[in-house]
Amino acid sequence: MLRHVRRVAITGQGAVTPLGLNAADTWDALAAGRCAIAPLQSGPRESLRAGNAAEVRDFDPLQHFDEKRLILLDRVSQFALVAAREAVAQAGLEFRASGLGARAGCIIGTGAGGELTHDAASRRLYAEGNPRLHPLTIVRAMYNAPASQISMEFGLTGPAFAVSSACASSNHALAQALGAIRAGQADIMLAGGTEASLSLSSLRAWEAMRVLSDDTCRPFCKQRRGLVLGEGAAVFVLEEYEHARARGASILAEFAGAGMSADAGDIVFPKVEGAASAMRNALVDAGLAPQDIGYINAHGTGTPANDPTETQAIHAVFADHAHRLAISSTKSMHGHALGAAGALELVAVIGALRAGVIPPTINFIDPDPACDLDYVPNHARAQRIDAALSNSFAFGGLNAVLALKRAD
Repeated sequence: MLRHVRRVAITGQGAVTPLGLNAADTWDALAAGRCAIAPLQSGPRESLRAGNAAEVRDFDPLQHFDEKRLILLDRVSQFALVAAREAVAQAGLEFRASGLGARAGCIIGTGAGGELTHDAASRRLYAEGNPRLHPLTIVRAMYNAPASQISMEFGLTGPAFAVSSACASSNHALAQALGAIRAGQADIMLAGGTEASLSLSSLRAWEAMRVLSDDTCRPFCKQRRGLVLGEGAAVFVLEEYEHARARGASILAEFAGAGMSADAGDIVFPKVEGAASAMRNALVDAGLAPQDIGYINAHGTGTPANDPTETQAIHAVFADHAHRLAISSTKSMHGHALGAAGALELVAVIGALRAGVIPPTINFIDPDPACDLDYVPNHARAQRIDAALSNSFAFGGLNAVLALKRAD
């Protein structure tokens, strides 16, 4: 006997990104094609070969946390908590007094965890020769700190944990939260991703891989020269559909399905088959046909290897419909936020579904013959879409694709 699959609504979103300190400002910047990539302000930029990044600027943690609380929080948790507060407020939820916290949980993706805490501890230990580290180093740096801090903030006693799968972390976290609601383990889940890893050691490590652009991010463009690192967080309230309707919640979009796969191939070079499999799995899980999709928010890192591989995967899944798709990489605006990338990009997908506006791929100069689809170059496009995919393909060959539908 077929078991009823519980539908899942998105009823709140919050964001702290290089494009804005909330979800609304972030979406406005995306729709306007605004670029947040600029010379790095924090750290010794002059010592770096690639000195550009997409930083979250004008973020004052003391506007959000008192000093006693702040001592427990790495920047990665600060971003996540502020985004979660915005999402919960938009959803109109109060967990403790209502008792909803017992049927609610939190899953947050991050690729690097408390990287700035790690970096400070290493500098103190090795550069300064100080054998005594801060006693809260572990609780600030651990990968589950953002999820734990959110669960404690709101009194969420359902499933709560971290997901770390490099650049697919957010989409994997969101997929797991979708599954928890479908399985009846929770009625409400806070899910998304956060990253704050623009430390000198991290930037040096990325430089060593020779994948960073020395100017800007130009996904799918003939002149692309690599990725540009970013940071930020976005958190979403996922809610069982009828639960949301019963309380009169405003539904931003339906979270229709998710698809996951592993390349089981090279540790860094992507495979067409793995990306295609994740997209197909997302379509099947959502009960959608390829021709139902109007927009894909691409992984689109701007590297020589990723963009043609993703293009080939889209061709493999969508066949003739591939040329009718609107495809864009918003990393051209907010940079590559690694474990938070999929969460930031979900803000773009929800905005596209709600506003009927496709955010562009900016910094585009000339098309690449190996990337022969419609990447919405440089300017946003007014276009109604009813369903969309959001792609995340990570180092290690780990792929996660989300499928969303416009709210009824």
